[in-house]
Amino acid sequence: MPTVRDFDLDGLTFRVHTSEHAGSEHTFLLVHGIGISHRLFARLHAVLAGRYTVHTVDLPGFGGLPEPGWSPDVPAMTERLGRLMDQLGVARLVAVGDSMGTQWAVELGVQRPDFVTHVVAIGPVVDDERRTALAQAIALGADTLREPPSANALVLTEYLRAGPRWYLRQLPHMLAYRIEDRVAELRRPLLILRGRRDPIAGRDWCARLRQRARRARMVEVPGHPHLVQHTAPQAVANALQWFVEEADA
Repeated sequence: MPTVRDFDLDGLTFRVHTSEHAGSEHTFLLVHGIGISHRLFARLHAVLAGRYTVHTVDLPGFGGLPEPGWSPDVPAMTERLGRLMDQLGVARLVAVGDSMGTQWAVELGVQRPDFVTHVVAIGPVVDDERRTALAQAIALGADTLREPPSANALVLTEYLRAGPRWYLRQLPHMLAYRIEDRVAELRRPLLILRGRRDPIAGRDWCARLRQRARRARMVEVPGHPHLVQHTAPQAVANALQWFVEEADA
């Protein structure tokens, strides 16, 4: 079982679930998306932990953590996330995010190239041709019809735990963050990964992101929707292992 620790940075409470693996060549950080928690990464965490050290984070206000008195935007939240990694003593890190978590992962790669060695964006947002709350809500509704009951049950539970107020305070930051501009500034290798049935992070959008990045790969997992790390954890873990080994080579 992972060890669980809470950290306070400037009044923001982070929770880290850690599985240590002796002799691990890479350390992975898994960052969830808006409204949800580490639980949507639990299956991938378990697979990766068989070979690597893995930290899965719960961000402030999510996963049952207290809602902060202020709502940091993506760069501000990421700056604290980087300081959190400093406290954990991380020297080399593969930053992995899903959905809005891809924004924090990419931003961490831009802000902290001193320890981030690779970045993975699973179902990246927000599509620059659908950058409105309404368009994202429609895509989320379409994805709900494609996700298995286990994923929908977890998402609904986490949305209820986070509550609508904190979700709506973070949503403008998600919509405003131009991930397509930030991947162009990323100096570390980037993997863009999507389920082939993902209506939120479409193929054309992901291809545009890949073209904007200096050094990027794109992988699709056939038959899976947005929460592909939950529905196909072994396939995603295989892609991550291939990516870090290929990039290192």
